[in-house]
Amino acid sequence: MTLIFRSLRKKCAPAAKTAADATTSPLQFENLCPDVRFLDAITPEFAIRNEILPLQSKGGVTLIAAADYDRFKLTRPLLESRLGPVAHLPASLASIRAATAIAVSPMLVGKALRRTSLRESCRNWSGTRTAAIIGGLLLVFLAMGYFYTALAIWTLTGWATLTLVAVTGLRTAGAVSQLRASRTFGETWHSTRPARLDQHAYPSISVLVPLFRERDIAARLVTRLGRLNYPENRLEVLLILEYSDTITAEALAEAKLPEWMRIITVPPGSPQTKPRALNYALDFANGEIIGIYDAEDAPAPDQLRTVAETFASAPKDVACLQGVLDFYNAHNTWLTRCFTIDYATWFRLVLPGLVRIGFAIPLGGTTVFFRRGILEKIGRWDAHNVTEDADLGLRLARRGYRTEFISSVTYEEATAKVPAWLRQRSRWIKGYAVTWAVHMRQPFRLFKELGLKKFLGVQVVFLGSLSQFILAPFLWSFWLVLAGLPHPLAEIAPWSVVVTFAAVFILCEITTLLALAFSIATPRHRDLIWWVPLMHLYFPLSAVASWKA
Repeated sequence: MTLIFRSLRKKCAPAAKTAADATTSPLQFENLCPDVRFLDAITPEFAIRNEILPLQSKGGVTLIAAADYDRFKLTRPLLESRLGPVAHLPASLASIRAATAIAVSPMLVGKALRRTSLRESCRNWSGTRTAAIIGGLLLVFLAMGYFYTALAIWTLTGWATLTLVAVTGLRTAGAVSQLRASRTFGETWHSTRPARLDQHAYPSISVLVPLFRERDIAARLVTRLGRLNYPENRLEVLLILEYSDTITAEALAEAKLPEWMRIITVPPGSPQTKPRALNYALDFANGEIIGIYDAEDAPAPDQLRTVAETFASAPKDVACLQGVLDFYNAHNTWLTRCFTIDYATWFRLVLPGLVRIGFAIPLGGTTVFFRRGILEKIGRWDAHNVTEDADLGLRLARRGYRTEFISSVTYEEATAKVPAWLRQRSRWIKGYAVTWAVHMRQPFRLFKELGLKKFLGVQVVFLGSLSQFILAPFLWSFWLVLAGLPHPLAEIAPWSVVVTFAAVFILCEITTLLALAFSIATPRHRDLIWWVPLMHLYFPLSAVASWKA
Protein backbone atom coordinates (compact mmCIF):
# COMPACT_ATOMS: atom_id res chain seq x y z
CA MET A 1 0.00 0.00 0.00
CA THR A 2 1.38 3.40 -0.98
CA LEU A 3 2.01 5.61 2.03
CA ILE A 4 1.11 9.28 1.71
CA PHE A 5 2.73 11.67 4.15
CA ARG A 6 -0.53 13.24 5.24
CA SER A 7 1.21 14.79 8.22
CA LEU A 8 3.37 16.84 5.88
CA ARG A 9 0.25 18.56 4.60
CA LYS A 10 -1.58 18.94 7.92
CA LYS A 11 0.10 20.94 10.61
CA CYS A 12 -2.53 20.20 13.24
CA ALA A 13 -5.77 18.33 13.66
CA PRO A 14 -8.52 19.00 11.12
CA ALA A 15 -12.04 20.00 12.02
CA ALA A 16 -13.10 18.94 15.50
CA LYS A 17 -14.17 15.33 15.75
CA THR A 18 -15.42 15.39 19.32
CA ALA A 19 -16.76 17.91 21.77
CA ALA A 20 -13.48 17.77 23.65
CA ASP A 21 -11.55 18.59 20.50
CA ALA A 22 -13.83 21.52 19.72
CA THR A 23 -12.82 23.30 22.92
CA THR A 24 -9.15 22.35 22.91
CA SER A 25 -6.57 24.24 20.88
CA PRO A 26 -3.56 22.28 19.64
CA LEU A 27 -0.99 21.72 22.37
CA GLN A 28 2.44 23.28 21.88
CA PHE A 29 5.84 21.79 22.65
CA GLU A 30 6.14 23.24 26.15
CA ASN A 31 2.83 21.61 27.15
CA LEU A 32 3.77 18.10 26.01
CA CYS A 33 5.05 15.87 28.82
CA PRO A 34 5.38 12.34 27.43
CA ASP A 35 5.42 9.33 29.72
CA VAL A 36 8.46 7.21 28.88
CA ARG A 37 6.79 4.08 30.28
CA PHE A 38 3.94 4.38 27.80
CA LEU A 39 6.39 5.09 24.97
CA ASP A 40 8.27 1.94 25.84
CA ALA A 41 5.02 -0.04 25.85
CA ILE A 42 4.10 0.95 22.29
CA THR A 43 7.79 1.22 21.19
CA PRO A 44 9.40 4.51 20.17
CA GLU A 45 9.43 3.39 16.53
CA PHE A 46 5.63 3.01 16.50
CA ALA A 47 5.12 6.43 18.07
CA ILE A 48 7.46 8.11 15.59
CA ARG A 49 6.04 6.35 12.55
CA ASN A 50 2.47 7.32 13.42
CA GLU A 51 3.35 10.75 14.83
CA ILE A 52 1.59 10.25 18.11
CA LEU A 53 2.80 10.81 21.66
CA PRO A 54 1.41 9.17 24.83
CA LEU A 55 1.14 11.67 27.67
CA GLN A 56 0.08 11.16 31.27
CA SER A 57 -2.81 8.99 32.41
CA LYS A 58 -5.81 10.67 34.01
CA GLY A 59 -8.61 8.74 35.63
CA GLY A 60 -7.41 5.52 34.02
CA VAL A 61 -7.39 7.08 30.54
CA THR A 62 -4.10 7.71 28.73
CA LEU A 63 -3.99 10.95 26.77
CA ILE A 64 -2.52 10.64 23.26
CA ALA A 65 -1.27 13.75 21.48
CA ALA A 66 -1.73 13.56 17.71
CA ALA A 67 -1.78 16.13 14.94
CA ASP A 68 -3.89 13.95 12.65
CA TYR A 69 -7.10 12.60 14.19
CA ASP A 70 -7.49 10.02 11.42
CA ARG A 71 -4.05 8.63 12.26
CA PHE A 72 -5.07 8.44 15.92
CA LYS A 73 -8.18 6.44 15.00
CA LEU A 74 -6.12 3.98 12.96
CA THR A 75 -3.72 3.35 15.83
CA ARG A 76 -6.34 3.33 18.59
CA PRO A 77 -6.89 -0.46 18.69
CA LEU A 78 -3.20 -1.15 19.25
CA LEU A 79 -2.88 1.71 21.72
CA GLU A 80 -5.75 0.40 23.82
CA SER A 81 -4.36 -3.13 23.73
CA ARG A 82 -1.12 -1.82 25.26
CA LEU A 83 -2.23 1.15 27.35
CA GLY A 84 -5.90 0.59 28.12
CA PRO A 85 -8.46 3.34 27.41
CA VAL A 86 -7.03 6.28 25.46
CA ALA A 87 -8.25 9.75 24.48
CA HIS A 88 -7.08 12.13 21.77
CA LEU A 89 -5.54 15.53 22.37
CA PRO A 90 -4.75 17.71 19.34
CA ALA A 91 -1.19 18.99 19.11
CA SER A 92 0.89 20.63 16.43
CA LEU A 93 3.00 18.28 14.36
CA ALA A 94 6.18 20.24 15.05
CA SER A 95 5.57 19.99 18.80
CA ILE A 96 4.96 16.25 18.66
CA ARG A 97 8.13 15.67 16.67
CA ALA A 98 10.26 17.81 18.97
CA ALA A 99 8.91 16.27 22.18
CA THR A 100 9.14 12.74 20.79
CA ALA A 101 12.75 13.22 19.70
CA ILE A 102 13.75 14.33 23.20
CA ALA A 103 11.86 11.50 24.89
CA VAL A 104 13.03 8.63 22.70
CA SER A 105 16.59 9.68 21.88
CA PRO A 106 18.23 7.80 24.81
CA MET A 107 16.55 4.56 23.67
CA LEU A 108 17.13 5.00 19.94
CA VAL A 109 20.73 6.17 20.12
CA GLY A 110 21.63 2.99 21.99
CA LYS A 111 19.84 0.84 19.42
CA ALA A 112 21.62 2.69 16.61
CA LEU A 113 24.88 1.12 17.74
CA ARG A 114 23.56 -2.45 17.75
CA ARG A 115 21.26 -2.76 14.73
CA THR A 116 23.67 -5.10 12.93
CA SER A 117 24.14 -8.57 14.42
CA LEU A 118 27.35 -9.07 16.39
CA ARG A 119 28.44 -11.78 13.93
CA GLU A 120 28.38 -9.30 11.05
CA SER A 121 29.55 -6.20 12.91
CA CYS A 122 33.01 -4.90 13.67
CA ARG A 123 31.92 -3.36 16.99
CA ASN A 124 33.96 -5.92 18.95
CA TRP A 125 36.97 -5.30 16.71
CA SER A 126 40.21 -4.90 18.64
CA GLY A 127 42.68 -2.53 17.05
CA THR A 128 45.42 -3.64 19.44
CA ARG A 129 44.92 -7.30 18.60
CA THR A 130 44.84 -6.54 14.89
CA ALA A 131 48.05 -4.51 15.11
CA ALA A 132 49.71 -7.37 16.99
CA ILE A 133 48.67 -9.90 14.34
CA ILE A 134 49.85 -7.70 11.46
CA GLY A 135 53.09 -6.93 13.28
CA GLY A 136 53.68 -10.62 13.93
CA LEU A 137 53.09 -11.56 10.30
CA LEU A 138 55.44 -8.79 9.18
CA LEU A 139 58.17 -10.05 11.50
CA VAL A 140 57.71 -13.59 10.20
CA PHE A 141 58.02 -12.39 6.61
CA LEU A 142 61.10 -10.30 7.41
CA ALA A 143 62.69 -13.29 9.12
CA MET A 144 61.87 -15.44 6.10
CA GLY A 145 63.41 -12.80 3.87
CA TYR A 146 66.60 -12.85 5.91
CA PHE A 147 67.01 -16.61 6.27
CA TYR A 148 65.21 -17.75 3.10
CA THR A 149 65.62 -14.84 0.72
CA ALA A 150 64.76 -16.77 -2.43
CA LEU A 151 61.55 -18.14 -0.90
CA ALA A 152 60.51 -14.65 0.23
CA ILE A 153 61.09 -13.18 -3.23
CA TRP A 154 59.18 -16.00 -4.94
CA THR A 155 56.30 -15.67 -2.44
CA LEU A 156 56.10 -11.92 -2.94
CA THR A 157 56.32 -12.21 -6.72
CA GLY A 158 53.75 -15.00 -6.90
CA TRP A 159 51.17 -13.28 -4.69
CA ALA A 160 51.63 -9.87 -6.31
CA THR A 161 51.26 -11.35 -9.79
CA LEU A 162 48.32 -13.57 -8.85
CA THR A 163 46.36 -10.69 -7.35
CA LEU A 164 47.30 -8.41 -10.25
CA VAL A 165 45.97 -10.88 -12.81
CA ALA A 166 42.86 -11.63 -10.73
CA VAL A 167 41.97 -7.97 -10.11
CA THR A 168 42.66 -6.95 -13.71
CA GLY A 169 40.77 -9.96 -15.04
CA LEU A 170 37.69 -9.33 -12.89
CA ARG A 171 37.62 -5.61 -13.66
CA THR A 172 38.07 -6.33 -17.36
CA ALA A 173 35.28 -8.91 -17.33
CA GLY A 174 32.96 -6.37 -15.71
CA ALA A 175 33.97 -3.62 -18.12
CA VAL A 176 33.53 -5.82 -21.20
CA SER A 177 30.13 -7.04 -19.97
CA GLN A 178 28.95 -3.47 -19.47
CA LEU A 179 30.37 -2.23 -22.77
CA ARG A 180 28.55 -5.01 -24.63
CA ALA A 181 25.28 -4.04 -22.96
CA SER A 182 25.70 -0.27 -23.42
CA ARG A 183 24.55 1.62 -26.46
CA THR A 184 27.41 4.09 -26.18
CA PHE A 185 30.85 3.85 -24.59
CA GLY A 186 30.95 5.22 -21.07
CA GLU A 187 27.21 5.06 -20.47
CA THR A 188 25.61 3.00 -17.71
CA TRP A 189 22.19 1.58 -18.53
CA HIS A 190 19.49 0.17 -16.32
CA SER A 191 19.94 -3.42 -15.25
CA THR A 192 16.15 -3.53 -15.02
CA ARG A 193 13.95 -1.60 -17.47
CA PRO A 194 11.80 0.84 -15.46
CA ALA A 195 8.03 0.93 -15.90
CA ARG A 196 6.05 4.17 -16.05
CA LEU A 197 3.88 4.70 -12.99
CA ASP A 198 0.63 6.55 -12.62
CA GLN A 199 1.02 9.84 -10.76
CA HIS A 200 -0.84 8.38 -7.76
CA ALA A 201 1.09 5.10 -7.72
CA TYR A 202 4.49 6.46 -6.72
CA PRO A 203 5.70 5.01 -3.40
CA SER A 204 6.79 7.14 -0.46
CA ILE A 205 10.51 7.89 -0.39
CA SER A 206 12.62 9.10 2.52
CA VAL A 207 16.01 10.53 1.63
CA LEU A 208 18.62 10.63 4.41
CA VAL A 209 21.37 13.23 4.10
CA PRO A 210 24.11 13.04 6.77
CA LEU A 211 25.84 16.40 7.26
CA PHE A 212 28.91 17.36 9.26
CA ARG A 213 30.53 20.78 9.43
CA GLU A 214 29.05 21.96 6.13
CA ARG A 215 29.14 25.73 6.51
CA ASP A 216 29.37 26.56 2.82
CA ILE A 217 27.44 23.75 1.20
CA ALA A 218 24.30 23.47 3.35
CA ALA A 219 22.30 26.21 1.58
CA ARG A 220 23.34 24.92 -1.85
CA LEU A 221 22.28 21.41 -0.86
CA VAL A 222 18.78 22.61 0.01
CA THR A 223 18.57 24.29 -3.40
CA ARG A 224 19.78 21.20 -5.26
CA LEU A 225 17.45 18.82 -3.46
CA GLY A 226 14.65 21.30 -4.04
CA ARG A 227 14.95 20.53 -7.76
CA LEU A 228 13.91 16.90 -7.25
CA ASN A 229 10.82 16.21 -9.33
CA TYR A 230 8.73 13.89 -7.16
CA PRO A 231 5.24 14.16 -5.63
CA GLU A 232 5.77 16.22 -2.48
CA ASN A 233 3.18 14.31 -0.47
CA ARG A 234 5.24 11.14 -1.03
CA LEU A 235 8.67 12.61 -0.35
CA GLU A 236 10.58 13.60 2.76
CA VAL A 237 14.21 14.62 3.10
CA LEU A 238 15.87 14.25 6.50
CA LEU A 239 18.95 16.41 7.03
CA ILE A 240 20.97 14.63 9.72
CA LEU A 241 23.10 16.71 12.07
CA GLU A 242 25.36 15.69 14.93
CA TYR A 243 24.48 17.32 18.26
CA SER A 244 27.86 19.07 18.43
CA ASP A 245 27.71 20.39 14.86
CA THR A 246 26.74 24.01 15.41
CA ILE A 247 28.40 25.04 12.13
CA THR A 248 25.90 23.19 9.94
CA ALA A 249 23.01 24.03 12.25
CA GLU A 250 23.71 27.74 11.88
CA ALA A 251 24.04 27.42 8.10
CA LEU A 252 20.71 25.59 7.82
CA ALA A 253 19.03 28.13 10.09
CA GLU A 254 19.66 30.70 7.36
CA ALA A 255 18.15 28.48 4.66
CA LYS A 256 14.42 28.20 4.07
CA LEU A 257 13.44 24.53 4.20
CA PRO A 258 10.40 23.29 2.25
CA GLU A 259 7.71 21.45 4.20
CA TRP A 260 8.98 18.05 3.04
CA MET A 261 12.48 18.69 4.39
CA ARG A 262 13.35 18.60 8.10
CA ILE A 263 16.32 18.32 10.44
CA ILE A 264 17.13 15.32 12.64
CA THR A 265 19.72 15.90 15.36
CA VAL A 266 21.70 12.85 16.51
CA PRO A 267 22.39 12.83 20.27
CA PRO A 268 26.03 12.87 21.39
CA GLY A 269 27.77 9.52 21.66
CA SER A 270 30.58 7.37 20.41
CA PRO A 271 31.53 6.39 17.80
CA GLN A 272 30.40 9.49 15.92
CA THR A 273 30.06 7.88 12.50
CA LYS A 274 27.91 8.26 9.42
CA PRO A 275 26.28 4.79 9.82
CA ARG A 276 25.38 5.54 13.44
CA ALA A 277 23.69 8.74 12.30
CA LEU A 278 21.85 6.87 9.53
CA ASN A 279 20.61 4.20 11.95
CA TYR A 280 19.29 6.85 14.32
CA ALA A 281 17.60 8.91 11.61
CA LEU A 282 15.97 5.92 9.94
CA ASP A 283 13.59 5.59 12.89
CA PHE A 284 12.25 9.06 12.07
CA ALA A 285 11.77 8.26 8.37
CA ASN A 286 8.41 7.12 7.01
CA GLY A 287 9.23 6.06 3.46
CA GLU A 288 8.83 2.68 1.82
CA ILE A 289 12.06 3.41 -0.07
CA ILE A 290 15.12 4.79 1.71
CA GLY A 291 17.71 6.81 -0.21
CA ILE A 292 21.09 8.25 0.76
CA TYR A 293 22.70 11.46 -0.46
CA ASP A 294 25.86 13.24 0.65
CA ALA A 295 26.14 16.92 1.46
CA GLU A 296 27.69 17.97 -1.86
CA ASP A 297 25.39 15.88 -4.08
CA ALA A 298 23.51 17.29 -7.06
CA PRO A 299 21.18 14.47 -8.21
CA ALA A 300 19.34 14.46 -11.52
CA PRO A 301 15.89 16.06 -11.02
CA ASP A 302 14.05 12.92 -12.21
CA GLN A 303 16.22 10.53 -10.22
CA LEU A 304 13.63 9.60 -7.59
CA ARG A 305 11.03 8.88 -10.27
CA THR A 306 13.56 6.60 -11.96
CA VAL A 307 14.16 4.82 -8.65
CA ALA A 308 10.45 4.32 -7.98
CA GLU A 309 9.75 3.09 -11.51
CA THR A 310 12.71 0.70 -11.50
CA PHE A 311 11.77 -0.81 -8.15
CA ALA A 312 8.18 -1.24 -9.39
CA SER A 313 9.29 -3.39 -12.33
CA ALA A 314 12.21 -5.17 -10.64
CA PRO A 315 11.91 -8.62 -9.03
CA LYS A 316 11.35 -8.60 -5.28
CA ASP A 317 14.87 -9.87 -4.61
CA VAL A 318 16.25 -6.59 -5.96
CA ALA A 319 16.74 -4.86 -2.63
CA CYS A 320 18.98 -2.01 -3.70
CA LEU A 321 19.45 0.38 -6.60
CA GLN A 322 22.78 2.12 -7.14
CA GLY A 323 23.06 5.26 -9.23
CA VAL A 324 26.08 6.53 -11.14
CA LEU A 325 28.43 8.96 -9.38
CA ASP A 326 30.29 11.69 -11.23
CA PHE A 327 31.94 15.02 -10.40
CA TYR A 328 30.83 18.54 -11.29
CA ASN A 329 34.34 19.94 -10.68
CA ALA A 330 36.06 17.32 -12.83
CA HIS A 331 38.18 19.82 -14.76
CA ASN A 332 39.49 21.88 -11.85
CA THR A 333 42.89 20.27 -11.19
CA TRP A 334 44.94 17.29 -12.35
CA LEU A 335 43.76 15.41 -9.25
CA THR A 336 40.06 16.02 -9.93
CA ARG A 337 40.58 14.93 -13.55
CA CYS A 338 42.26 11.69 -12.49
CA PHE A 339 39.68 11.12 -9.74
CA THR A 340 36.93 11.52 -12.35
CA ILE A 341 38.54 8.93 -14.62
CA ASP A 342 38.90 6.56 -11.66
CA TYR A 343 35.24 7.02 -10.64
CA ALA A 344 33.98 6.67 -14.21
CA THR A 345 35.71 3.31 -14.58
CA TRP A 346 34.33 2.07 -11.28
CA PHE A 347 30.73 3.31 -11.53
CA ARG A 348 30.12 3.28 -15.30
CA LEU A 349 31.91 0.08 -16.28
CA VAL A 350 33.26 -2.21 -13.57
CA LEU A 351 30.48 -2.29 -10.95
CA PRO A 352 27.53 -2.38 -13.41
CA GLY A 353 29.35 -5.08 -15.36
CA LEU A 354 29.98 -7.19 -12.26
CA VAL A 355 26.28 -6.93 -11.42
CA ARG A 356 25.41 -8.17 -14.92
CA ILE A 357 27.59 -11.26 -14.60
CA GLY A 358 26.31 -12.10 -11.13
CA PHE A 359 28.91 -10.93 -8.63
CA ALA A 360 28.36 -9.30 -5.24
CA ILE A 361 29.49 -5.68 -5.19
CA PRO A 362 30.37 -3.07 -2.57
CA LEU A 363 27.87 -0.22 -2.68
CA GLY A 364 28.65 3.44 -3.12
CA GLY A 365 28.11 5.68 -0.13
CA THR A 366 25.57 7.88 -1.89
CA THR A 367 22.84 7.72 -4.55
CA VAL A 368 21.92 4.31 -3.20
CA PHE A 369 18.30 3.31 -2.54
CA PHE A 370 16.80 0.42 -0.55
CA ARG A 371 13.49 -1.30 -0.05
CA ARG A 372 12.96 -0.33 3.57
CA GLY A 373 11.66 -3.68 4.76
CA ILE A 374 14.76 -5.50 3.53
CA LEU A 375 17.09 -2.85 4.94
CA GLU A 376 15.50 -3.31 8.37
CA LYS A 377 15.57 -7.08 8.04
CA ILE A 378 19.32 -7.33 7.44
CA GLY A 379 20.24 -5.01 10.32
CA ARG A 380 20.58 -1.60 8.67
CA TRP A 381 24.14 -0.17 8.79
CA ASP A 382 27.04 -1.27 10.98
CA ALA A 383 27.57 1.81 13.14
CA HIS A 384 31.24 0.93 13.72
CA ASN A 385 32.27 0.39 10.08
CA VAL A 386 33.66 3.45 8.26
CA THR A 387 32.80 1.85 4.90
CA GLU A 388 29.26 0.90 5.83
CA ASP A 389 28.30 0.95 2.15
CA ALA A 390 30.74 -1.81 1.15
CA ASP A 391 29.70 -3.90 4.15
CA LEU A 392 26.00 -3.49 3.38
CA GLY A 393 26.51 -4.65 -0.20
CA LEU A 394 28.00 -7.91 1.08
CA ARG A 395 25.29 -8.45 3.70
CA LEU A 396 22.61 -8.05 1.05
CA ALA A 397 24.33 -10.63 -1.15
CA ARG A 398 24.75 -13.07 1.74
CA ARG A 399 20.99 -13.10 2.23
CA GLY A 400 20.25 -13.68 -1.43
CA TYR A 401 19.29 -10.12 -2.37
CA ARG A 402 20.52 -8.31 -5.46
CA THR A 403 21.69 -4.81 -6.30
CA GLU A 404 20.89 -3.29 -9.69
CA PHE A 405 22.21 -0.17 -11.39
CA ILE A 406 20.25 2.77 -12.74
CA SER A 407 21.63 5.17 -15.32
CA SER A 408 20.66 8.29 -13.38
CA VAL A 409 23.69 10.37 -12.41
CA THR A 410 24.47 12.29 -9.23
CA TYR A 411 27.24 14.86 -9.40
CA GLU A 412 29.52 15.29 -6.41
CA GLU A 413 32.48 17.47 -5.54
CA ALA A 414 35.80 15.73 -6.18
CA THR A 415 38.52 16.19 -3.61
CA ALA A 416 40.95 18.66 -5.17
CA LYS A 417 43.89 18.55 -2.74
CA VAL A 418 46.25 15.63 -2.22
CA PRO A 419 46.25 15.60 1.64
CA ALA A 420 42.44 15.49 1.77
CA TRP A 421 42.37 12.84 -0.96
CA LEU A 422 44.86 10.69 0.99
CA ARG A 423 42.77 10.93 4.16
CA GLN A 424 39.62 9.96 2.29
CA ARG A 425 41.20 7.06 0.39
CA SER A 426 43.00 5.84 3.51
CA ARG A 427 39.67 5.66 5.33
CA TRP A 428 38.14 3.70 2.45
CA ILE A 429 41.03 1.23 2.31
CA LYS A 430 40.95 0.69 6.06
CA GLY A 431 37.20 0.13 5.89
CA TYR A 432 37.57 -2.36 3.05
CA ALA A 433 40.17 -4.28 5.08
CA VAL A 434 37.92 -4.38 8.13
CA THR A 435 34.88 -5.38 6.04
CA TRP A 436 36.78 -8.26 4.44
CA ALA A 437 38.08 -9.45 7.82
CA VAL A 438 34.62 -9.29 9.44
CA HIS A 439 32.96 -11.32 6.68
CA MET A 440 35.85 -13.81 6.64
CA ARG A 441 35.50 -14.63 10.34
CA GLN A 442 33.58 -17.70 9.22
CA PRO A 443 34.83 -18.33 5.67
CA PHE A 444 32.94 -21.58 5.18
CA ARG A 445 29.67 -19.93 6.15
CA LEU A 446 30.43 -17.05 3.77
CA PHE A 447 31.17 -19.57 1.00
CA LYS A 448 27.90 -21.40 1.67
CA GLU A 449 25.83 -18.19 1.62
CA LEU A 450 27.45 -16.66 -1.47
CA GLY A 451 28.34 -19.66 -3.60
CA LEU A 452 31.67 -20.22 -5.35
CA LYS A 453 31.54 -17.41 -7.92
CA LYS A 454 30.51 -14.63 -5.54
CA PHE A 455 32.87 -15.90 -2.84
CA LEU A 456 35.84 -15.73 -5.20
CA GLY A 457 34.67 -12.32 -6.41
CA VAL A 458 34.69 -11.00 -2.84
CA GLN A 459 38.25 -12.24 -2.38
CA VAL A 460 39.39 -10.50 -5.55
CA VAL A 461 37.52 -7.22 -4.99
CA PHE A 462 38.56 -6.86 -1.36
CA LEU A 463 41.70 -8.90 -0.59
CA GLY A 464 43.06 -8.66 -4.13
CA SER A 465 42.61 -4.90 -4.33
CA LEU A 466 44.14 -4.37 -0.88
CA SER A 467 47.13 -6.48 -1.88
CA GLN A 468 47.58 -4.45 -5.06
CA PHE A 469 47.64 -1.17 -3.16
CA ILE A 470 50.18 -2.42 -0.63
CA LEU A 471 52.42 -4.28 -3.10
CA ALA A 472 52.28 -1.66 -5.84
CA PRO A 473 55.95 -0.59 -5.44
CA PHE A 474 57.11 -4.18 -5.93
CA LEU A 475 55.06 -4.47 -9.12
CA TRP A 476 56.45 -1.19 -10.42
CA SER A 477 59.91 -2.70 -10.15
CA PHE A 478 59.14 -4.66 -13.31
CA TRP A 479 59.49 -1.40 -15.24
CA LEU A 480 63.22 -1.92 -14.60
CA VAL A 481 63.11 -4.93 -16.91
CA LEU A 482 61.63 -2.82 -19.70
CA ALA A 483 64.50 -0.36 -19.22
CA GLY A 484 67.05 -3.19 -19.36
CA LEU A 485 68.04 -2.75 -15.71
CA PRO A 486 68.64 -5.62 -13.24
CA HIS A 487 65.69 -6.94 -11.21
CA PRO A 488 65.89 -8.76 -7.83
CA LEU A 489 64.07 -11.76 -9.31
CA ALA A 490 66.89 -12.19 -11.84
CA GLU A 491 69.20 -13.27 -9.01
CA ILE A 492 67.19 -16.47 -8.42
CA ALA A 493 65.35 -17.11 -11.70
CA PRO A 494 66.24 -17.35 -15.39
CA TRP A 495 65.96 -14.08 -17.33
CA SER A 496 63.16 -15.54 -19.44
CA VAL A 497 61.04 -15.99 -16.29
CA VAL A 498 61.69 -12.39 -15.27
CA VAL A 499 60.68 -11.18 -18.73
CA THR A 500 57.49 -13.27 -18.54
CA PHE A 501 56.47 -11.65 -15.25
CA ALA A 502 57.29 -8.23 -16.69
CA ALA A 503 55.18 -8.97 -19.78
CA VAL A 504 52.22 -9.94 -17.58
CA PHE A 505 52.61 -6.71 -15.63
CA ILE A 506 52.74 -4.57 -18.78
CA LEU A 507 49.78 -6.39 -20.36
CA CYS A 508 47.70 -5.71 -17.24
CA GLU A 509 48.76 -2.05 -17.38
CA ILE A 510 47.61 -1.75 -21.00
CA THR A 511 44.29 -3.45 -20.20
CA THR A 512 43.69 -1.06 -17.30
CA LEU A 513 44.45 1.99 -19.45
CA LEU A 514 42.00 0.81 -22.12
CA ALA A 515 39.23 0.44 -19.52
CA LEU A 516 40.00 3.93 -18.20
CA ALA A 517 39.80 5.37 -21.71
CA PHE A 518 36.49 3.66 -22.57
CA SER A 519 34.88 4.81 -19.31
CA ILE A 520 35.23 8.51 -20.18
CA ALA A 521 34.14 8.24 -23.82
CA THR A 522 31.14 10.47 -23.12
CA PRO A 523 30.45 14.02 -24.37
CA ARG A 524 31.01 15.45 -20.89
CA HIS A 525 34.39 13.81 -20.25
CA ARG A 526 35.77 12.94 -23.68
CA ASP A 527 38.49 15.57 -23.36
CA LEU A 528 39.90 13.72 -20.34
CA ILE A 529 41.24 11.01 -22.66
CA TRP A 530 44.56 12.90 -22.77
CA TRP A 531 44.85 12.60 -19.00
CA VAL A 532 44.65 8.80 -18.93
CA PRO A 533 48.46 8.33 -19.21
CA LEU A 534 48.85 10.57 -16.15
CA MET A 535 46.97 7.98 -14.10
CA HIS A 536 50.46 6.55 -13.53
CA LEU A 537 51.02 9.54 -11.25
CA TYR A 538 47.60 9.10 -9.61
CA PHE A 539 47.74 5.39 -8.72
CA PRO A 540 50.82 5.74 -6.47
CA LEU A 541 48.68 7.91 -4.19
CA SER A 542 46.55 4.84 -3.44
CA ALA A 543 49.67 2.98 -2.37
CA VAL A 544 50.57 5.80 0.01
CA ALA A 545 46.99 5.81 1.34
CA SER A 546 47.14 2.05 1.92
CA TRP A 547 50.29 2.34 4.03
CA LYS A 548 48.68 5.17 5.97
CA ALA A 549 45.60 3.01 6.56
